[in-house]
Amino acid sequence: MPFEVVREVPGSEARLGCLRTAHGAVETPTFVAVATRGAVRAVAMEDLEALGVQILIANTYHLAVRPGPELVAELGGLHGFTGWRGPWMTDSGGFQVFSLGAGKVHGVGKIASIFPGEDRPRRDPAGVSLVELTEEGVWIRSVLDGRRLFFSPEEVIRIERLLGADIVLPLDECTSPFHDEAYTRRAMERTHRWAERALSAFEGTRGLGPNPHQELWGIVQGGAYEELRRASARTIAGLGFPGFAIGGSLGRSKEDMYRVLEWTVPELPRDKPRHLLGIGTLEDIVEAVRRGMDLFDCAAPTRLARNGALLALSEPGFRLNIDNARFRRDERPVDEACDCPTCRRYSRAFLHHLLRAGELAYFRLATVHNLRFMVRFMGWIRAELAAGRLPELPR
Repeated sequence: MPFEVVREVPGSEARLGCLRTAHGAVETPTFVAVATRGAVRAVAMEDLEALGVQILIANTYHLAVRPGPELVAELGGLHGFTGWRGPWMTDSGGFQVFSLGAGKVHGVGKIASIFPGEDRPRRDPAGVSLVELTEEGVWIRSVLDGRRLFFSPEEVIRIERLLGADIVLPLDECTSPFHDEAYTRRAMERTHRWAERALSAFEGTRGLGPNPHQELWGIVQGGAYEELRRASARTIAGLGFPGFAIGGSLGRSKEDMYRVLEWTVPELPRDKPRHLLGIGTLEDIVEAVRRGMDLFDCAAPTRLARNGALLALSEPGFRLNIDNARFRRDERPVDEACDCPTCRRYSRAFLHHLLRAGELAYFRLATVHNLRFMVRFMGWIRAELAAGRLPELPR
């Protein structure tokens, strides 16, 4: 069985699981480290292995732009090219279609909050879409040289076959929190048609690329509209995908996201894995686990590290800003309870100095800590579930 539910927590959707791939098993719930261009910024693959990271996710769009899928395939796919021998995932580039298109126009994306609240942000004068979306696929400009690239469901599958990840996702249309129900419905229905085309292309390209054991998972869309989310989950589940991702707009607030999960999860098969795309704060992971999610990917922990925010359960908001002057003489590690190499050897004062001085060593040490924190955090969640308890963050 590619996925096994090991234990369920009575009275909830939460569960322990084991996802088996050709390149190793993944204990779930788990955090998927983001390796957008084939690497997690500031750390090496041996760092990730030592920290206990189980699985990585790369970005189809960025790898198609550079270095190109043919080169990656020639050098052994993502496993051979990057040196990461464990499981790989690739997303479809659908988020880039959103972030370079509607996200720019609506002022919503990775930097601007994906939960913008009720007030629509003032339109950015530079918020011009770089995307032309059609029924056949998407024209999108290269972030490197401005070339127009065409991504169809079939082309995305071809690229992902060449990249050779263990789990791949089809092209979908993400919507904005500010799209109305009518537009969200049209985007959802287009995503469903693209899912059918992706399945056909996936079957038709068996033997292409370095990994014959790939799985194609379906993506549920529908914005923050209950009828649409339930309908999308039923439709995608009915197509026979071996796993599912929940994507697109999750509403204007975290409460909206929790409702989306409560609508969606009951419509999906209990014996198949569920991945929540782009979500990775501690609070959101705990709430999503309680609602039945198994995998999470998010660049936030590593991006926070590079910007001076180090994760620690003992700190307000579960993070400390190491750039703060109060750490200039602080001899303590970032987190007394952490077993990462950074905390075992280096003080807050030294990390504060490295960041202030712009030393490159800071970025590795900070990223190592935040990634190990996420690995330990997910291990704690699994231990709570194994004991029959739902995880709760300290107040």
